[in-house]
Amino acid sequence: MTRRVAIVGASAIPVGRHQTADDEALQALEHEILVKLVAEAVADAGVEKRDIGSAVFTLPRPYTRQKYLHTFVISQLRLACRGSVLEVMGNGMTAALAIDQACNDIILGRADVALALGINMESAVSAAEHAMSSMRTTGDVDFQTSAGFTPISWYAMDAMRYMHEHGATREQLASVAVKNRFHASLNPLAQYRKPITLEEVVGQRPIVEPLGLYEVPPRGDGAACLVLASEEVARSLNRPYVLFRGRGFCHDGSHQIDDCPKDMIGFTAAREASMAAYREAGIGASDLDLAEVYAPCTIVEVLVSEALGLVPTGRGAAAATEGETRLGGRIPISTSGGLTSRGHPSYVTSLYNFVELADQLRGRAGNRQVPDARFGISTGELGNYNACLAHVLEAVR
Repeated sequence: MTRRVAIVGASAIPVGRHQTADDEALQALEHEILVKLVAEAVADAGVEKRDIGSAVFTLPRPYTRQKYLHTFVISQLRLACRGSVLEVMGNGMTAALAIDQACNDIILGRADVALALGINMESAVSAAEHAMSSMRTTGDVDFQTSAGFTPISWYAMDAMRYMHEHGATREQLASVAVKNRFHASLNPLAQYRKPITLEEVVGQRPIVEPLGLYEVPPRGDGAACLVLASEEVARSLNRPYVLFRGRGFCHDGSHQIDDCPKDMIGFTAAREASMAAYREAGIGASDLDLAEVYAPCTIVEVLVSEALGLVPTGRGAAAATEGETRLGGRIPISTSGGLTSRGHPSYVTSLYNFVELADQLRGRAGNRQVPDARFGISTGELGNYNACLAHVLEAVR
């Protein structure tokens, strides 16, 4: 019989500027931040350090001085593991893959308790260096990077196509940013918490038309740790936990922008991955109480909400405008504030999605709590959702 896996503990630092420049006298050290988070997450879970059998780290950004950070942190923790200790990398999907691998170790019986954790430091790096690294990791270096083609460029093309096909307005897209900033105003982990108006969003300088400053992700640093355990261990702790009920993955065979004609705003991978996750969980999209999606721009949240079946095709932008995806609405999306306001430290972004779902499904989200939340979904993506990893979670209280 397949073992089931639960989230039993979580901890994270507020997304923001934590990285220090090379010439600063006092340095922020990644391993010190992670060690503190592990201690907090383990205490939240109610397990002992000796119970941890595996630790799956996200690969740090290339700007991190300490290489092989995973084994260095394990030594700082004096943590003996007999399951696995490793770093994983999958660009924007990196943190979701860390969760996946930690789950696998428990499912396969290699560990009863496992950590999924990571840190993403980038705010003290020059914009030029960061942009060059991003273009080389997300675009075709022979045909796209040389032209300065960035992820925001293809998201902007998605927005233009969506507006053309479905008659969505600029203001409807901008309403996603307003909604997410409201959610972020209630989240102590969010990078930007000051509420904004629709007029402010539309009035910001354009980054790539039709997307303005408040509709694209900020740069920021972040770190988070999740404690996962077998359901047997979770039950023994006598406290609320969050059960993994379904998992789905799909890669559509393209790299970022496909060179073959297809529906560029259909997000096939997200649709296929979520359907697989729903089937495994034995539920449908209509059973979900909330969603924490990987959506770097407003248009991406619109498109992925449609691909997941949360709103009908062509209705994603209108649903945000009408309050359906806001707290108190039919299906709250990005209650953490989403990537545009909670922040987007990309290699650990999905860890923050799981932290939010762990809080919501354990009834600990405070003023942004979705009442009686039982089922939630999290997604991780590769470029423009050419690939998607989806997890359905259930509250057990």
